[in-house]
Amino acid sequence: MTALRVAILGCGGIGARHAGAVAKLAGDMELVACVGRDAGKTAEFAKTHGGAAFTDLDKMIDAAAPDVLIAALPPSVRSGEIEHAAARGLHLLVEKPIALDAERAGSLVRAAEAAGVKAAVGFMYRFGEAVGRWRQLAAAGETGRVGLFAGSYHCNALHAPWWRERALSGGQMMEQAIHLIDLVRVFMGEPDTVYARAANLFHGGVERYDAEDASAIVFGWDDGRVATLNASNIAIPGKWMKEWRLMAERCTGRFEDWNNAVLTRTAPAAADEVVAGATDPFVAQLADLGAAIRGNRPPAAPLAEGEATLRLALAARRSADEGRELRMSHAF
Repeated sequence: MTALRVAILGCGGIGARHAGAVAKLAGDMELVACVGRDAGKTAEFAKTHGGAAFTDLDKMIDAAAPDVLIAALPPSVRSGEIEHAAARGLHLLVEKPIALDAERAGSLVRAAEAAGVKAAVGFMYRFGEAVGRWRQLAAAGETGRVGLFAGSYHCNALHAPWWRERALSGGQMMEQAIHLIDLVRVFMGEPDTVYARAANLFHGGVERYDAEDASAIVFGWDDGRVATLNASNIAIPGKWMKEWRLMAERCTGRFEDWNNAVLTRTAPAAADEVVAGATDPFVAQLADLGAAIRGNRPPAAPLAEGEATLRLALAARRSADEGRELRMSHAF
């Protein structure tokens, strides 16, 4: 089996994580190129992770002939490169959020579909073992409907300068909490309403920091089901705390992260099931895309899911801006 040739667009921290995932799939995938705007940084990235360094996307495609492009650029600096790569026949893994507005996200999805390439979104939480086990039980009818999702995402870091500006990152709800918003859709489907609050409480004195550092979101369903999320960038420095709870008809799930959870059957009652996985979700999502390419099937997290989840995040941000509950059917 010939290894798929991979290129990375965007040579920052998340690009490095993807490069590490490619390395762990040696034999199935090979990093052949990286593309960045800064020639020096791109060359250093290539020296560290492998492949040839380019500052021009077309020149990279012509010279390196990749099969797959991992798009790890910040969303604000994407200006058609991903669509162009799709038109040239490259399969795609696009980091979230796939865009900063719904129109651009839809355009990207349509471009990939028109090109006939396999295109995935970087919702790696979906590939964790604990998430997968719950979905397996739900498909078998063992959990029943989820009535309540309660999730949180807390950290305390200044991150990259672009992350701090809402116009460049979308803010914490769109750039980080979107992973939990995606899980709401995975576990509960599409909500009917959203209400959110957000504020910049403690970073007003940090230059060009205008994104929220505390927020809360309530998604509602007309049948009474509820999902709540809270997020902050004012918690423990150097720690990223992400957890969630699922309360379903016949099972309760306490998730420490995507790999680790305690699942308790409640009807009928049974002993706890402890899921303690070690899956690297970056590796798993890339391996899935490779399998989709070779098997000519859709990826497990197709790019259209990136658009659908983005719409929920955008609606939550609009709700916070306007200070009112929105019906999803009227949010755009």
